[in-house]
Amino acid sequence: MQSVAFATPILPGKTEADRQAMASCANGERKAEHAASRTRHGISRESVWIQQTPGGDIAVVYMEADDLQAAFQGLGSSDEPFDLWIREMLHDVHGIDLAQGFPPPDQTLDFRR
Repeated sequence: MQSVAFATPILPGKTEADRQAMASCANGERKAEHAASRTRHGISRESVWIQQTPGGDIAVVYMEADDLQAAFQGLGSSDEPFDLWIREMLHDVHGIDLAQGFPPPDQTLDFRR
């Protein structure tokens, strides 16, 4: 199992749109589509937090998958309606274009007991 955590800025004025999109995936009208997408791409866990900072709001994301690179490639290239919607939302709210790839963060510490 691979895991990744990353933070991404929320563009000015887009925090409420991010909250609404995540709520629709967690408990709303997109819940089933979200679950199907994550299953299709081998993602076994996904958690998102919104963190307020002096420089603006950020989304903090944690994901687990057997193959994270394949999961991100699938999300970036899928023609499934939900995956197209989430890519559009990510671009609008965060400025991220998954179709152009997603470079993983550079992990500098991984302490475990």
